[in-house]
Amino acid sequence: MNLGEELLDAMSPHNLFNISIFGLSIPVTDTVVITWVIMAFLIIASLVMTSNMKLVPVGRQNLIEWVVETINGFARTNIGHHWEYFAPYLGTILLFLLTANTISIFNVLPGAGEIYRLTHLEAFRYVNGINIRPPTKDINVTSCMAIMSILLVLFSGIIIRKPIGWIKSFVEPVPAIAPFKVMDYFIRPTSLCFRLFSNILGSFIVMELIYFAMPVFLPAALSIYFDLFDGVLQAYIFVFLTSLYIAEAVD
Repeated sequence: MNLGEELLDAMSPHNLFNISIFGLSIPVTDTVVITWVIMAFLIIASLVMTSNMKLVPVGRQNLIEWVVETINGFARTNIGHHWEYFAPYLGTILLFLLTANTISIFNVLPGAGEIYRLTHLEAFRYVNGINIRPPTKDINVTSCMAIMSILLVLFSGIIIRKPIGWIKSFVEPVPAIAPFKVMDYFIRPTSLCFRLFSNILGSFIVMELIYFAMPVFLPAALSIYFDLFDGVLQAYIFVFLTSLYIAEAVD
C-alpha cells in the first residue's frame, strides 16, 4: 500500500470480531473495544481512588477532592444556578475525553533493533499495526457524545424552566428569533461533533505523517503537542461549550 492507502487504513475503524444476537451478527470495531477499555479503566480507577475515604483527607484522597472541587467550581462558574445537577455529567465527559483524546501517547513501540532491520515503509506498517488510536477520531463516537449533550440541554431546559417557560424562551426577546433558536438544537450538536472529530482526526493524521517521515523516536517530542496538548484542549472546549449551552437553557 502507498502512503495514502496507509493513512486511509489507519483512519478507518477495523472490525475485530462479531457478536451474534438473535441471528444478527453485530460487528465490534477497534473503536468500540478501546472505548470499552477506557470506560473500564475509569470505573476501576474511580472505585480504587474513592475506597477507604476518611474525614481528614490524606494521600490519594487529596487528589480526588481537588479534581471534584475543580469540576464543581467549573460548573458553578459557567452554569450558575442548578450547577450541582450537571457537575457529575460534565466531570464524566471531561475525564472520558481527556483519556480518549490522549490515549495515543500509550502506544507500544517495537525495539530499535527491530525497526532498524525493517525498511521505512515496513517500519511504518509495523508501528501502525499496534497503535492505540483515539476513539474520538471516529465520527460515530463524537456524534453520540454531541447528541447526549444536546439532549441534556433540551430536557434540562424543559424540566427546570417547565414546559411553558421553555416554549416562551423561544420567543424571547422577540418572536422573530424563534426560528434561529430552533435551529440551534441542530447546529450546536453538529458543531460539537465536527469540532471534536476534525481536530482529533487532524492531529492523528499529522502524527501518522510524522511517524512516516521521521525516525521512529524523534516524533515523541511532537507527540506532546499533537497527542497530549491538543487532546486536552479539545476535551476542555467540548465540556466548556456544553456548560454554556446548559446555562442558556436553564437560566
